[in-house]
Amino acid sequence: MHVIDSHTGGEPTRVILSGGPDLGGGSIEAQAQRLARDHQDFLTAVLAEPRGQPAMVAALLVPPTSPDSTTGVIYFDVAAVIGMCGHGTMGLAVTLAHLGRISPGTHRFDTRAGQVGVELHDANTVTVRNIESRLVQADVCVDVPGLGTVTGDIAYGGNWFYIIEPSPLAVAAANIRALTDQAVAIRDAVNAQGPIGPHGEVVDHVIFQQDVRDAAVDSRSFVLCPDDTYDRSPCGTGSSGRLACLAAKGLLAPGMTITHESVIGSRFEVSYQPGLSGGVIPTLRGQAHVMAEANLLFHPTDPFAKGVIL
Repeated sequence: MHVIDSHTGGEPTRVILSGGPDLGGGSIEAQAQRLARDHQDFLTAVLAEPRGQPAMVAALLVPPTSPDSTTGVIYFDVAAVIGMCGHGTMGLAVTLAHLGRISPGTHRFDTRAGQVGVELHDANTVTVRNIESRLVQADVCVDVPGLGTVTGDIAYGGNWFYIIEPSPLAVAAANIRALTDQAVAIRDAVNAQGPIGPHGEVVDHVIFQQDVRDAAVDSRSFVLCPDDTYDRSPCGTGSSGRLACLAAKGLLAPGMTITHESVIGSRFEVSYQPGLSGGVIPTLRGQAHVMAEANLLFHPTDPFAKGVIL
């Protein structure tokens, strides 16, 4: 399996260029559903140890469905096939540039969540124009065992988020374990109340958002991903969901750029324009770097060929 690894603000992306499963034809959504239903072993083999690493997201290339798109892509982590991935889209763009498949300029990628725009500024700098994002429900209260009542906003930015602001704990590296444990408990409690999307979707990410005293940064976030690891980047789809919340509450004007920082200190510059359906069209600017190019081998006698899952 031919792969190229990159990272976006510290968050790794593994682009699968060849050797993936046959997902048949049809829409990217149909192919993504087949991947999730029939190929869980593939997800873990590619992303779990010993081949993968915590927090890694994969980008499986598929044929585009739009005539003006460069490629189609299905994103997944070790636990789930996801709708969109902002950091992964930046990583995919610099990977395609590394391969000579795209050059600086504007491009489009087809994802499960819809077509996204990509502007490659140079070998490492990318702006993503995400799908329309929205505040789904504000001030949703949930009782969490051991924490009490928690209040947050449910938002969609290509994935489904429960956003808590301000964070109950300082968003700092020293608190990553405690933030993770609280976010997992909160996600479980939110989803125990039932689906939050129109097709039975549940919250897959939890964000703790915190203002910071730094003239160069507007806000810092801790983001829990579906595989219970934290996002090392500021999270593109999470930033999109938060932009939708700020816009709906009248706290951020269209076109105004703010800086989101991750728990490890990497940054995205983010802004929005009004969408056609009442939401917002986010733009996210960040940097990604190619780290490795490899052929993954899957030997039939390898006891951990499908990954280490405990």
